[in-house]
Parts: sequence; C-alpha cells; structure tokens
Amino acid sequence: QVQLVESGGGLVQAGGSLRLSCAASGSIFSINAMGWYRQAPGKQRELIAGFTRTGSTIYADSVKGRFTISRAGARDTVYLQMNSLKPEDTAVYYCNALVVVIGIRYEYDYWGQGTQVTVSS
Repeated sequence: QVQLVESGGGLVQAGGSLRLSCAASGSIFSINAMGWYRQAPGKQRELIAGFTRTGSTIYADSVKGRFTISRAGARDTVYLQMNSLKPEDTAVYYCNALVVVIGIRYEYDYWGQGTQVTVSS
C-alpha cells in the first residue's frame, strides 16, 4: 500500500559528501514522522536524523553538524545531506515513515529497502 524508495548511496572518500533521497508513494493519508536510520555490520539499527510528529528535526549526536535532513513536496520526500563523511559512517541507510493509510485509521511503520553508503579512508 505504501512504498519508500531510497536513492543516492555509494562509495565516497572520507571528507566527501553524499545526498540520500527517500520518496514515499501509495495510499497515503498522512505521514506523521519520517526519517533516516542506519545499520553498520554487527551493530544495531540506529536513528540518525528525522522529522518528528511536531515537525521538528532530531539528530543523533554522531552526525550533528555534518548531516542535514530536509523534505519537499507534500512532505512525502525527505533528503539527507551528508557532509564531512567519516569511515565510521559506513552502513546501510534506511528510510522510515509512520504513515496513516487512506481508509484505515491506523498508523503503520514502513521501511525502505536500504541503500549502502561506504566511506573509504
């Protein structure tokens, strides 16, 4: 019913930049929150940046000052601008959204397929 499609991952040298995109589509009544998580090998998935239910932004301490989340359209597209990348930023990055589906008064948790970001030293 709802799809999150990510793009923009890749290989970059330390100090470089990448921009990730996530577009939500489908039977969307409203998007209550949307953001980016990442999971490195052997580690738990962690929230790194997002828009909360009130529309404010939140960032993990590890990315503050380097990453910026923004959105466009009818709030159904989010971007993650990643600057000053470090090898420890290497991970699979996932888009996440809390979505109320048209016709269903219930909030569902959706995930994208993930996009690999690799930062070489």
